[in-house]
Amino acid sequence: MEINKILAQEFKLRQDQIDNTIALFDDSKTIPFVARYRKEATGSLDDQILRDIFDRMTYLRNLEKRKQEIISLIDEQGKLTDEISLSVLNAATLVEAEDIYRPFKPKRKTRASVAKERGLAPLADSILEQNRACDPENEAQKYINEEKEIKTASDAINGAMDIIAEAISDDADLRKQLRSYFMKYGVLTSKAADENTESVYENYYDFSQPVAKAANHRILALDRGENEGILKVSIASPDETPVAMTVNRYCKNEGACAQLVELAAQDSYKRLIFPAIEREIRSALTLRADEDAIKVFAENLRQLLLQPPIKNTVTLGLDPGFRTGCKVAVVDHTGKVLYTDVVHISMGSKDYIARESEKLKRIIQSHKVNTIAIGNGTASRESEAVVADIIKNIPEKVSYMVVSEAGASVYSASKLAAEEFPEYDVSLRSAVSIARRLQDPLAELVKIDPKAIGVGQYQHDMPKARMSEALGGVVEACVNSVGVDLNTSSHSLLSYVAGINSAIAKNIVTYREENGAFTDRKQLLKVPKLGKKAFEQCAGFLRVRNAKNPLDNTAVHPESYESTMKLIDECGFTLADISEGRASDIKTRASKIGIKSISDSLGVGVPTLNDIISELQKPGRDLRDELPAPIMRSGDIMEIKDLREGMELVGTVRNVIDFGAFVDIGVHEDGLVHISQICDRYIKHPLEAVKVGQVVKVRVIGVDVRKKRISLTMKV
Repeated sequence: MEINKILAQEFKLRQDQIDNTIALFDDSKTIPFVARYRKEATGSLDDQILRDIFDRMTYLRNLEKRKQEIISLIDEQGKLTDEISLSVLNAATLVEAEDIYRPFKPKRKTRASVAKERGLAPLADSILEQNRACDPENEAQKYINEEKEIKTASDAINGAMDIIAEAISDDADLRKQLRSYFMKYGVLTSKAADENTESVYENYYDFSQPVAKAANHRILALDRGENEGILKVSIASPDETPVAMTVNRYCKNEGACAQLVELAAQDSYKRLIFPAIEREIRSALTLRADEDAIKVFAENLRQLLLQPPIKNTVTLGLDPGFRTGCKVAVVDHTGKVLYTDVVHISMGSKDYIARESEKLKRIIQSHKVNTIAIGNGTASRESEAVVADIIKNIPEKVSYMVVSEAGASVYSASKLAAEEFPEYDVSLRSAVSIARRLQDPLAELVKIDPKAIGVGQYQHDMPKARMSEALGGVVEACVNSVGVDLNTSSHSLLSYVAGINSAIAKNIVTYREENGAFTDRKQLLKVPKLGKKAFEQCAGFLRVRNAKNPLDNTAVHPESYESTMKLIDECGFTLADISEGRASDIKTRASKIGIKSISDSLGVGVPTLNDIISELQKPGRDLRDELPAPIMRSGDIMEIKDLREGMELVGTVRNVIDFGAFVDIGVHEDGLVHISQICDRYIKHPLEAVKVGQVVKVRVIGVDVRKKRISLTMKV
């Protein structure tokens, strides 16, 4: 079946939606561009669905390519028939196609291949026919040959049975049936490699669960435990059904030959088929668990990157430490570094800490700091206590937030950080990063490898290429949905804009440094290597603040400027009204005229027209500003020992995983809200009800001070 038709059926979309989408992909249009500026063609498909379509399209195209390779390889052997060709073409998965190719695939030396070299294939065929009149012992006598190391009839029969076992193993239909059986009825089991070993995997020392019900996070835990040598993991059958399926498929009667075929079938299953099926199912389970974990990681990352920025504040970043002190960096509202220092507020005598605290207080007051970002690593609790005490005892209004410093050390030691801050050492760069990630999470976190940001589960066990691809897609989607300031953004941020690669991003920054700030989008065409195709893809996502044309500070694409000007005029406004924010009721005026009528007169699709109107209402808007602001603290702090069952608190979701969500409630340890405690209705996954960065009300239902575990419920 044609790939486009398969995609339309699988995604339950109109055929024209799929056809148009694939045509845009084949024309090298990026996913953010297609999602935003080709809604009429795709039927307004969002970027996540477009990525799913692209991934599935790529798989199906690769599958089709492999099918043609298999047909060609079999044909080269002179063994291709119409039936085989049709079977290959009808294979729905790569595994099915490879199963069909298995009998024709050149094999390494096997027991069966040795037997064939000794001329025992005819004996194998004779036994496999299972003629009751055939005496296999007598038939085998014909094949005794000392030179070929066939000394007895038994040697000949054993060799023939090896050939039969391999032939049974190469049966694509049988493998498909057995694979299906194990996926439905198989049991995933694990045992301890050494029961006397204490480990975090003790819950899996005697574990079993149906394959069909195996939870993804458990699969990942079992895989890790096995890789560390702590667990022995296997797939088992609840009964002898798989053996019976194999035997019954080949045994025709009860004669002597049939008995040998039965033994060969049993051997084939135990020695050849089951080990391969077990590997395939384990691989399939891991692949499914990986994809689910990557999906959860990607959604968490999306929410983290889209956290509302803390704008127009002077921010102090504090990277806590004991022996080496706490690194301090003060940055202005644009992220420019104003001051750096080190204060020793977490270790030493009371008098010493008091003097250092006074030093930090002077830094806060002299630089008119509004917000403080404290990294959540070593000495975070001690540093927070000092900061909280300082801001309680000064007249200035200052608030703080403990932020995740995941990835800060990775960034600060990177080549990028060295280029950005050559004058600072690694620890001070980390403090700058912590301050900036509070001011603008998106702009700062794009500099860090997404895997290092720490909002997933088992992220270090994921396939690196697939992980990078998926997370890179999320960063790209977030950057383009927010938009990028052409005159202030780093090349790291610019490189995620649709149509712009790292080289072009660096060229943009260089052009800006050499020629001054961009005054309009058209100047992009003067940037080396940024041609018309790249301009088409990137222009709508780049913002030029205070541009000559106010449309350059919106998500309206230059290709729609002419239509937009006509719309503005038809609704009784001017460009000056747009730039000065006096067109907030343009939607009302357009609705009175008629959206469809305007769409027809301008030759612009309704989805695009609605997007243009939305941009004209709030030019230069940041979609993150419409989200709830993060919780900033300014009062007393708590420790885990201060918590009591029944306490009601407000916290921020820091991470969402398969079995629950971790919530920051203002103590050093995040509390766990188990999936069963998230809401009253049934949910399959916590992401259905909570997301990273969400502010939630929780109640404490359990505290284990020794293990530093906090159990929470959102059913307050």
